[in-house]
Parts: sequence; C-alpha cells; structure tokens
Amino acid sequence: MKVLLLEDELMLQGAIKEYLSDIGFEVTAFDDGQEAYDNIASNSYDLFIFDINTPSMDGLSLLDRLQKEKIYVPTIFISAITEIEQISQAYALGCYDYLKKPFHLKELSLHIDRLLKMADIRAKDLIKISKMYSYDVENQSLMFDGEAQLLTQKQLQIMDLFSKNINKVVDFEMLRHYVWDDSPVDNAIIRAEIHRLRQVLKEDLITTLKGVGYILSKQI
Repeated sequence: MKVLLLEDELMLQGAIKEYLSDIGFEVTAFDDGQEAYDNIASNSYDLFIFDINTPSMDGLSLLDRLQKEKIYVPTIFISAITEIEQISQAYALGCYDYLKKPFHLKELSLHIDRLLKMADIRAKDLIKISKMYSYDVENQSLMFDGEAQLLTQKQLQIMDLFSKNINKVVDFEMLRHYVWDDSPVDNAIIRAEIHRLRQVLKEDLITTLKGVGYILSKQI
C-alpha cells in the first residue's frame, strides 16, 4: 500500500516512515506542501498522512486543493493543533481521522487500520475501472470523474456485467443471458449494442475478442 506522508518535523517524519515501512507500507515523505502536491499530480496513493502546519502549502490547503481537483484519497491529519476550528475544517474537507501530537507510532498504525476498514466498506460497492471511470454497483450507475453518466438501460446492464467480470472474458452467451434474458438475439445485435456503448464512452475501455466476446480491463 502506497502512503504519502507530509510532515516537516524531520525526526518525526523519519520515525513514521521507518515504522510504516517496517510493517509493510511503501512510504513517500515530504516536508513541503507544494512539493507533496506536485508529486501527487503525477502519482497515485492509497493513503495520505498530512501535518497541518507545513511550508509552502499547509495540509488543510493541500487537501482542499486535492478535493477540488476530485482527487479523493483517505486522509489522516497529524498535528499538535488543538483549536476546534481547524480540526473541524479538516473533517469538513473530508479527512477520515485526526491524531494529536505527540502520539505513539503504534497508535498511528491503529488509526490507519481503522481507516482502511472504513474505506474498504465504502469501496466494496464502487468498482474502479480507470483513473476517471468507476461503476457504482449499489446504484447501478457508471461514473466518470465522480459524475453519473447517462446510459440506456441496456448499456447499464452491459456495464454492470462487464464491471462484475473485470479482466475476465464476457462471451456472447453471458451477454445474451444477462442483458437479453436468454432471448434468441443473434451476435450481430449484441455487437451493435456494444458499438453504441463504445460511442458513448469517453475512454476505450472495451476490447473485442473476435469470435469470442469482450473484455473490460482495469486501466489503473
């Protein structure tokens, strides 16, 4: 699991990085908010750990900027700050947890474990397809950059089937059974519907396997 740590107290930064690395995390650390932002723009992470008071850009401003750019990553704030206004702002911006300095490193790992369980529960109904596309299983909706896309009922059924079988071959019989309720539609009708779906999509997500069917590959 990839973690980005923003902490300008270098001794604490080093201790956190060493501890998390020892228990299996891949940690990239920064002491400057702008440098952290520049790195996030070209890399993906599973967890952010941000101090609040950091040079160039503070942790709150960094999270606010990421949220506005629709970069949503579970975030823990670590800070000596106790003012309720800033703590409230952190939660309002979408942080999952707050840990007051000083703290024991084991305490941080407990907070991370709790956060990951929360994130796992939330993620079970959201299938990530690409950097921009995801499929909301509970609401049967295809999302692009966090916004639901307008698809026909047939197209949504196809995407539902593909998303639940990501990186697996979906053959014509599966499509005929799941989308057309075993009606005796021929392959040409299915191909035409897939073609219309492709025209609606903003990315090339579906690969044709000639004579067999299709595959939706995760592209992240």
